[in-house]
Amino acid sequence: MEKKPVGTIGWMDLTVPDADMIRDFYGSVTGWKSQSFNMGEYSDYVMIPPDSEDGITGICHAKGTNASLPPQWLIYIFVENLDSSMSECVRLGGAIIAGPKSIEGQGKYCVIKDPAGAHCALFEQF
Repeated sequence: MEKKPVGTIGWMDLTVPDADMIRDFYGSVTGWKSQSFNMGEYSDYVMIPPDSEDGITGICHAKGTNASLPPQWLIYIFVENLDSSMSECVRLGGAIIAGPKSIEGQGKYCVIKDPAGAHCALFEQF
């Protein structure tokens, strides 16, 4: 994965109870193709636009480590140092909802809730 500039939005996931149905919904509505993404005991999906080979978003099962995530589009914002960003989040009235978690060879991330109640993920690339 090409390293993204700090502060940019680089990915989105949608975590839902029935990822298969939602995968099919967006496939029909937008033309996205899907590719399985192994999560160990099950697979989530990387969604790929028509006429492309590059994934642009994920559709995930609300299982395992994702069970507590709300069913909404979750953006991933790239940060320089995840530990520092997590500390600042809590210091400024936010909360850590999930993580930190690692993605082998790519980086680590967490899901936060800001003081207004909005959720997003922070991602530090390796």
